[in-house]
Order: sequence, then structure tokens, then C-alpha cells
Amino acid sequence: MTKVAVIGAGSWGTAFAVVLADAGNDVTLGTPDRARRGDQLDPREPRYLPGMTLPDNICATSDVAAAMAGAEAVVFATPSQTFRENLSHWAPHIPEKAVMVSLMKGVELGTLKRMSEVIAEVTGAGPERIAVISGPNLAKEIARREPAASVVACADETVAKWLQDMCHGPAFRPYTSTDVVGCELGGAYKNVVGLAVGMAVGLGFGDNTTASVITRGLAETARLASALGANPLTLMGLAGLGDLVATCSSPLSRNRTFGEKLGQGMTTEEIYASTRQVAEGAKSCSSLRALAEANGVDAPIATAVDLVVAGKITAREMMQAFIARDTKAETD
Repeated sequence: MTKVAVIGAGSWGTAFAVVLADAGNDVTLGTPDRARRGDQLDPREPRYLPGMTLPDNICATSDVAAAMAGAEAVVFATPSQTFRENLSHWAPHIPEKAVMVSLMKGVELGTLKRMSEVIAEVTGAGPERIAVISGPNLAKEIARREPAASVVACADETVAKWLQDMCHGPAFRPYTSTDVVGCELGGAYKNVVGLAVGMAVGLGFGDNTTASVITRGLAETARLASALGANPLTLMGLAGLGDLVATCSSPLSRNRTFGEKLGQGMTTEEIYASTRQVAEGAKSCSSLRALAEANGVDAPIATAVDLVVAGKITAREMMQAFIARDTKAETD
């Protein structure tokens, strides 16, 4: 039985802890947000998945150091924009040989770093100790143990296979990859495309519009990923197209829902005030736009979404701008 710590008890962190427990691991769920709030509730109660009971082989604690003690793998599932600061406090407590796994799907503001790069910078760990997991993984469906697949990516294929075995359970099928860059960018960019699709839905547009945005979003993602050295085929798989379809198609997607509210006329501030969960695309759209610009990649969707989130244009103006763009060959 492998001892695993999952740090972050949001919906996805909690759901993935269930995946690990169902696969037979000894899981500790670290809930640092409860320590900050002085929350006196039972830490085993899933705050973001109400009505769910955690398996017996999951224990929960607000003490992150205790959660990570003796762990062979430490899985991080926290908001990407606060991750560096939090990790700097947690790093001294991470076991020396533990593999660190990111479930996060964002690019850091300012530095434009992917989460695996943040882990490497803060901890000094080599690529063989850093992995990411990405794919079409809507947390509520995973928690209900509906069949799903995902990608475990690590530069060291042996480590990727070890993690694959660790999380392969009755309803969760992981595949391996060594393309960390492609998996991370697919996961981060799909949130931005999900926002754009949500805006189209909020404006009352139908399937032709949303399919067009999804397809051009995939092309935009692949352009940036390829420019940064990723394998374009990664974007055709679970961590690219698979995650994109799930995020853009499901009302369970926080990013699509956030986009729908923008399309209906709400401001970013009003949406933030109405929910306690994070839509990563709203936080990462400006960093992805900047990353694309820094690499000379045309990114009309990331640019337009960033402008809408910042309140500089409306969702309707964004859709009109897409149609008014100069025409070109689809493969350009």
C-alpha cells in the first residue's frame, strides 16, 4: 500500500483522493484552508462535494506537514495563482524522495511558469520527481465513480508508470506520457476556451458557434504548445481534446459556467462574489495571453477572453471580433 498525501481539499483534490483510495492507497487529505479559516467542522466532510462520504482509507487533517510525513507521493490540488507562496511554506516538509504531482491547470501570473516549473524552482527537485495529471476529469463525476480516463505525465517514463499503477482504479483509467509541457498547456488553455464557449452560450448562441470556438481553441492551444516544444499529438488526446470537450460541454465546468455569466452580462467582480470556487481560466487568461505573445504565437481567443474578464470589452463584442478577423487557410 502506497502512502500518498493530497494537499488541497477542493472538489478536484477531494475527488482525486477518492480515486487513490479506491486504487488501494493509504491517503491523507491535507486541508490547509480549514486551518486558515479556523474551521471546526469534521475535516473528513467534503466541503465542496456535499453529501459524499470519504472512503475509510482516507484520513484528513489541516496540518499539511503531518499530511506529508512519510508520503511516497505528494499531490497538489490548490489554486495555481497562490501555489508558489503556499509551496514555499510546505517545501521543507516534503519527504526527500517523494514524487510531486500537480493536478493544477494554470499558468502563473508574472512569471508565466507552468505549475511543474514552479515546483522545480521552489523545491529544487529534478524532472524525475515532478509529474502532472490532466484530462477530462470533472470532479463531481469522478467522485460519483463514473468511468473516466486521464494522462499521467513525467519526464521519467518509469515514474509515470509507477504513478499510473498507483491511481488505476475500478472507474479511473490513466495513460502515461513524457510530454509534461503538452499536458500542462492543454489543461490550462482549455479553461480559457471554456470561458469563451460559456460566453457564447450565455449570449444564446447554439452548437455551430460553440463547435467553432472549441475547434479554433484547440488549434490555438496546439500552436502555443508546439512553440514551447510539446508534441502536437498530445493536444489530440485526453489532456488536450478530451479535457477541452468536457470543459466546454458540461454545466459542471466552473469555467464554462463563469463564461455563461459573463455572456449574460455579469461582471467578473459580481461572479467572484457569487461563488466560492475558482475558475482557473479567469485567473490564467492574461498569463496565457502573455505567454503566447512572448513566443510570437497568434492567440485571438486568449486575448479576447482576457479583455472580457478585465471588463474592457463585452462578450458580444468578443464574438463580433472573432467573425470580423481576416480570413485565412484553416491550417495557418
